[in-house]
Amino acid sequence: MSSPTTICQQMEDEIHVKRCGPNIGMDRTRVLLRRLYPSSHEHARRIIDDVLKMPKEKRERELEAILDEWGNRHTKLMDSFVNRFREVRANLGEAWNYDLKTRAIIGAHFMHEYSIESAALFNPSIVAHPDQSNLPPGSTRFIISLRATGEGHISSVTFRVGIVNKHNRVSLEPMLPVITEAKVFGAGTIDKARFCTELEESHGVSRGWDEPHREHTKAILMDLAEEFSVDDLRRSCSHYLAANKNNITEAVCRALLLIAEANYSVRFDAASDLSQRVLFPSAPSQSNGIEDARFVEFKKSDGTSKYYATFTAYNGRSTLPQLMETTDFETFRFVTLTGDVTNKGFALFPRKVNGKYYMLSRQDDTSVMLMSSQTMYKWEDPVAVIKPEQPWELFKMGNCGSPIETPKGWLVITHGVGPMRRYCLGAVMLDLDDPSKVIGRLPEPLIAPNEAEREGYVPNVVYTCGAMLHNGLEVIIPYAQSDSTSSFATVSLGSLYKRMGIPVDCSS
Repeated sequence: MSSPTTICQQMEDEIHVKRCGPNIGMDRTRVLLRRLYPSSHEHARRIIDDVLKMPKEKRERELEAILDEWGNRHTKLMDSFVNRFREVRANLGEAWNYDLKTRAIIGAHFMHEYSIESAALFNPSIVAHPDQSNLPPGSTRFIISLRATGEGHISSVTFRVGIVNKHNRVSLEPMLPVITEAKVFGAGTIDKARFCTELEESHGVSRGWDEPHREHTKAILMDLAEEFSVDDLRRSCSHYLAANKNNITEAVCRALLLIAEANYSVRFDAASDLSQRVLFPSAPSQSNGIEDARFVEFKKSDGTSKYYATFTAYNGRSTLPQLMETTDFETFRFVTLTGDVTNKGFALFPRKVNGKYYMLSRQDDTSVMLMSSQTMYKWEDPVAVIKPEQPWELFKMGNCGSPIETPKGWLVITHGVGPMRRYCLGAVMLDLDDPSKVIGRLPEPLIAPNEAEREGYVPNVVYTCGAMLHNGLEVIIPYAQSDSTSSFATVSLGSLYKRMGIPVDCSS
């Protein structure tokens, strides 16, 4: 039996990145049920009238044909149709009470299928799975998240489970058919004082507001109780706009609802497989996508873990940095980040450093910046710590996921944009006790797009939202290829130490 590999045995003069696969491509058969909206109330009523004109037997035959054709692609399809009928009925202000099959056939006319990854499946991140049972020695079970993009360039989050063995070989578990969307169970009541603070500190939302904006905000919130619901706020805005409608009041109401509706929770059916679960946008702030989730397993001081993911919520006009939290990948909580959290690309450190939370960011759209905070949710005073130096990163830089703790420092996978908008991955080492200090850096790209990877939806791009250290020796990097598909690469930690000039004691 051979002896285990050590860091010192990995200390080679050259870095050898192994593109190991497996590749993860788009699967256009992965579809969700979505609401189909008529152009007007009159349009909706015309559709319903036409359905009701059909003889009952024909309606039932049509419903049976629909269930036969689509029933194996969705769970509880009949229930979905009936629930959609209830929504349409409520929107029209009616109290219709038709028989079950009539309700279902009407509801079916107001739904459609959405292929979640018909355009791209990219920008993966990776974390160790909370369940590490029944594995061979030296193996790690992991979860990767992927950004799935479909019609209209709407992005959602999907998951796959895999294993990396003691030889650093990566395999993925099979995907189960029929994907499922989480059910929103809301934010409950909203504390008015905290909401006002959050609004004031959400610089990306309230930046540029002057006294009229603040006075209108105060007036809208005045009649709300100290604890209120999103529906309460929606009614207050509606009443206020009825008497005070102008560009400023409309902007204020949009901002208030954007913040209120961005904080919510969702839960998946416990019986569903992780590969079937899709986090599809559920709030107005995310209407055009949940983009580039960077998952990290955060270690608490008591030894327990919680999973966080920073992501960019996009509504087609503006972005809103947000955080999702989970312990089991079954229930997720979505919250807004406040303070100086503008632009994209936020990545949380996997533990506190010197009693503070730390996060990487890029407020200047050029450099990797560092922020610290006493709380997970409010961030201020970003400082540039990694600036472009090499030609392949001169246009701009950013992080590619949460820093990875190693015995010698925080390993940060970066991305650099150079000539012809080519994206390459780089690597930087930050000091363990002072993350503002760079102690090592690769002068050349860690991964650059090769001939097979450079063609795609956005050409000449390799990108990742997170990597993982396996057995303390090998860095496992899931990465996207030209915003189209994804794959895996591995590189030894020892070779990174050597190329960065980080000393390792190999005398013993």
